[in-house]
Amino acid sequence: MDPTATRSAESPPGRPNGGARLPLLDVLRGTAVLGTLGTNVWLFAAPGAEAAVLFNGAALAPVAAVAADPSVATVLEAIVRFAANGKFLALLTVLFGVGLAIQYRSAERHGRAWPGAYPRRALFLFAEGAVHFTLVFAWDVLMGYAVTALVVAWLLARTERARRIALWTAAVVHGLLMVLLTWGLSAQATGTGAPADVVGLYAQGGYLEQIAFRMEHAVPLRLEPVISFAMMVVLFLVGVRLFRAGAFGDDAAARRIRARLMAWGLGLGLPLNIATTLAGPSFTFADRYLAAPLVALGLIGLIGWALDRVRRPGVLVTSLSSLGRTALSGYVLQNVLCVLACYGFGLGLASTLAGTGPWWVLGLWAAVCLVLLTASTLWLRRFRHGPSEAVQKWTLAKLPER
Repeated sequence: MDPTATRSAESPPGRPNGGARLPLLDVLRGTAVLGTLGTNVWLFAAPGAEAAVLFNGAALAPVAAVAADPSVATVLEAIVRFAANGKFLALLTVLFGVGLAIQYRSAERHGRAWPGAYPRRALFLFAEGAVHFTLVFAWDVLMGYAVTALVVAWLLARTERARRIALWTAAVVHGLLMVLLTWGLSAQATGTGAPADVVGLYAQGGYLEQIAFRMEHAVPLRLEPVISFAMMVVLFLVGVRLFRAGAFGDDAAARRIRARLMAWGLGLGLPLNIATTLAGPSFTFADRYLAAPLVALGLIGLIGWALDRVRRPGVLVTSLSSLGRTALSGYVLQNVLCVLACYGFGLGLASTLAGTGPWWVLGLWAAVCLVLLTASTLWLRRFRHGPSEAVQKWTLAKLPER
């Protein structure tokens, strides 16, 4: 997904409606935004919040707590977290690559040089991510996407052979890194959780104190985009290949591609993902960054299969599409809402409801999803772009051309 290209989801050349939007892309974007919230909401609600991962490598392991407490609530939480963990992050990454391919296709069709002004757009996205990291959420993805986009934008101007070599090289590097990190986790003891002062920071601390903590620990908190950089390159290029193959269209060829994605992604990826999840915290990296991306490809096929069977878009499809068209705004807003709901300077629900089970967290996820779907639908009735997208578009338009 490229949140900066929400109005240019045109079809590949050769299609009758070469400049029309592809409805599936918008629905996939909206689904990916809600899915990433399904992972992040557990971080907001945990003791130590977003910092918990620094002190406990099992914080993202969906089934880590089931062995000690096999209650219905714990098992339900594990299932829900398994369903979201890594899959929608990977889906978001593939869709960002699709957005980049769309912009390249547009530049090519209009005779503009490539990458042309795109690096400015990527650098602006990096700045947006830096602000988001500093003021809102430590595990921002926008900065990593911006850097990866610069690399892949350069690759789009190279030959298909160069892109294929880059894809497979990045895949091998990523696989080896995941094996190394998995070995490292298996050789060390799992952490016991965030220390009391960090838990207190998010439960009772002030907003400026939390900003200071993020800045002080910026290096470890920014490690995820470094660790997953090769994976992002792979998924960006996969998104480019899928778009160019016409995988998001509404014809028979597109449906055949999506059927293969669903068969391989769910038939191979899902059993592998279950195996890495059940293997325990030592396989956290393999679970999130190796198996989950395969499932994400299956989700593209599954959601496409479901959308093909919708004769008339109802409220759900319409609202998901609206959220997909305002994906950048929705991504930022969901994190702002969770911060205000969970942290001590806001409603402090994470501290107040600690120990009451997963029900309130699931309720928070559902409530924020409802807000995002409703707000995006109402917003687009009056405006053409989401608020963050509009700010980005206005700012880039004011920059002088080279």
